[in-house]
Amino acid sequence: MTASPVVIITGASRGIGRAIALEFAATNARIGVNYSRSAEAAQKVAEEIQALGGSALLLQADVSQAAQVETLFQQVMAQWGRVDVLVNNAGITRDGLMIRMKDEDWREVMNLNLDGVFYCTRAALKIMMKQKSGRIINITSIAGVMGNPGQANYSAAKAGVIGLTRTVAKEYASRGITVNAVAPGFIATEMTAQLKQEELLKLIPLGRYGEAAEVAGLVGFLGRHPAAAYITGQVFHIDGGLVMG
Repeated sequence: MTASPVVIITGASRGIGRAIALEFAATNARIGVNYSRSAEAAQKVAEEIQALGGSALLLQADVSQAAQVETLFQQVMAQWGRVDVLVNNAGITRDGLMIRMKDEDWREVMNLNLDGVFYCTRAALKIMMKQKSGRIINITSIAGVMGNPGQANYSAAKAGVIGLTRTVAKEYASRGITVNAVAPGFIATEMTAQLKQEELLKLIPLGRYGEAAEVAGLVGFLGRHPAAAYITGQVFHIDGGLVMG
């Protein structure tokens, strides 16, 4: 891997994506900051990256759209000429009980949370295969491991990401490309702010929500550290002990 790796992070304008961007920025990485609508927030993240010694390239794209993903990767290649790390982080929720779930709520979540990972991974592989190196980290969820009431769409998409991770890891290991997934539990972000915390905390052995920076630290290790070079096809739970086994 180059001394100053090129890292693309989808959904990097807030929450876990922002924390991952700052984690890589601390090692002087060149970071593609993808966002869909939050241009102002993405600009702030870019400024934070630069303040930490990294370089930033703003990449506006809806990663559920294949054509926009292709343009995103073309922009990165035009700017830096390589892609060393891809972090598929972008995701949404449209919660509701299965019997009441609207078709559009199912489709929208699947389009971004699963199709988006497919489109970005495919685009990255074309580049990484030529380099004969690369690391892909997919942000899945414990919901994809154990299911979660009211999240049939989200859980199905995140379970799909796990299957995709393991398959791509097997297909491209011979090309020097590692592919792993990180499955956060309940992390203190805007997405979890509306949940009933007291009830959830009883289920978590460590008794607290995780921090975005803790997830970012694991992603940074998998994406950059030499000691992670022999790790592929794995799903890492970072959930305070919520899911064991």
